[in-house]
Amino acid sequence: MTEKNARCPWTGDDPLYVEYHDNEWGVPNADDRTLFEKLVLEGFQAGLSWITILRKRENFRDAFDNFDAEKIAAYTDSKLNRLMLNEGIIRNRAKIEATRTNARAFLKLSERINFSHFLWDFMDGRPSENRFRTMSEVPANTPVSIKISKALKSEGFKFVGPTTVYAFMQSMGFVNDHLIGCKRHGECAKIATQFTLKQP
Repeated sequence: MTEKNARCPWTGDDPLYVEYHDNEWGVPNADDRTLFEKLVLEGFQAGLSWITILRKRENFRDAFDNFDAEKIAAYTDSKLNRLMLNEGIIRNRAKIEATRTNARAFLKLSERINFSHFLWDFMDGRPSENRFRTMSEVPANTPVSIKISKALKSEGFKFVGPTTVYAFMQSMGFVNDHLIGCKRHGECAKIATQFTLKQP
């Protein structure tokens, strides 16, 4: 593979993973619904590989009303029971229940501040550029992900440990963790310079 087309090695050869890496991962995002969806999916990913979740992402969106927090917050126990029968998603009772809990926490938090602002305030509203050369240099969590994890937990969120939060930060472009030899490092760095957190 030429350097021009080089990618982070975690993508492997899976076309779905490559597309995700090339178009989504590491792009700064400040859309409340998208951030909520990704945080929930990262929680489902805990203990599994991300490609497992990625392959089921559309099923998750169908099952959870496109991650409409208001709809999810109103889910009855019967609805949760039906979700446990849905073979298209990860049928983990604790994580399914946590999705409803997180939707309610999201709505309560949103009464006083936009979810995007709550999260991006930990970054002073700007993405952080890292310059890692190898995967072994990339941390599992950071002081900032620990702070965000604690803050989310204090707001009532579940399955938001520091490592889960850091994976979320990487994917949503809070940090640019594309390796410097990856073609997307420079591209995401350029996107980051144009990123502006909209005022509520």
